[in-house]
Amino acid sequence: SVSAYKGIIGGKQEVMIGYSDSAKDAGRLAASWAQYETQEALVEVAKKHGIDMTFFHGKGGTVGRGGNPATFNAILAHAPNTINSQFRVTEQGEMINQNFGFSDRAERTMNIFTAAVLSERHIPRPTPTPEWRDMMKNISDISCAAYRSIVREDERFVPYFRSATPELELSELNIGSRPAKRKATGGVESLRAIPWNFSWTQTRLNLPTWLGVGDAIYQILASSDGDTLRQMYKEWGSFATTIDLVEMVLAKSEPSIAAHYDHKLVHEDKAKELGQHVRKIHAETEAAVLDLTGHSELSEDNVVLRRALQVRNPYCDCLNILQAETLQRLRSCDEGNEEVQKLLKDTLLTTITGVANGMGNTG
Repeated sequence: SVSAYKGIIGGKQEVMIGYSDSAKDAGRLAASWAQYETQEALVEVAKKHGIDMTFFHGKGGTVGRGGNPATFNAILAHAPNTINSQFRVTEQGEMINQNFGFSDRAERTMNIFTAAVLSERHIPRPTPTPEWRDMMKNISDISCAAYRSIVREDERFVPYFRSATPELELSELNIGSRPAKRKATGGVESLRAIPWNFSWTQTRLNLPTWLGVGDAIYQILASSDGDTLRQMYKEWGSFATTIDLVEMVLAKSEPSIAAHYDHKLVHEDKAKELGQHVRKIHAETEAAVLDLTGHSELSEDNVVLRRALQVRNPYCDCLNILQAETLQRLRSCDEGNEEVQKLLKDTLLTTITGVANGMGNTG
């Protein structure tokens, strides 16, 4: 509404949508719905004032940072009338090489982006009904509360996170473009989103993506609104894409590997109890997602993913075993023994790189 500003921008405005910290704060499900509604609201404001608005999606490679390897479906999952033939997005980490590392791969990636943006423009997509919106608010509230009850309110969580994952070591290996933390001290809230997601990817638990989702689905399906939720999954592509993403991450997860990290690295009894509890939630989330999707196995309709997991998991399993052993030795190593420390850090970096490439969707 400020005429001077409208003159400066020449009738065009770019708005960046952040995915990483919102998901770290509230959980993936609640964050994605908040982003959906925010983009809808911003488009209405732009339309009111005659502004051509473009959204810049600041996504990472991991699902916990807004990523989705199914690029075409990811673009079509955005709220109607928020792209309008203009789409800008970040590519980070291993996703750069995965999508643009070779000329034919880069051409394929750009073809998919182009096809998706054109399809979004011309394919009618349902706008969520008031009933669906009320359901999404309910789901978001339940999942956010469940997520925060573990990550922010459970006093056992930070000690568990720091002992069961390579989070502390990541900051010393100089493998990121920015410091792992915004400040040297503090809990999860001070940790940048990349090491937060990356640490859980390394242990194959992928906690930031699915924590809280199972609670919400289970509660709704057990209530009188269960049929509405199933209808949303069948008829609303945006919601189905979100659930399918969670299902994919659950399929990639290996709680038994995470349990091995606990066995090797976690020494406090309370932290061990939390680890067992989190893996129990993981199993319950799997059951809830399978109930909603009607699948008998996770990602049963994604033949490519299932075949990829069969091929690469045995290699990743070995790297995870080596990584847990290396972390245990590194943490118990005499600080004065620089030669052994250097050897262990080099080994750790090798396993981290291997697991990251094996898991995919990192960065």
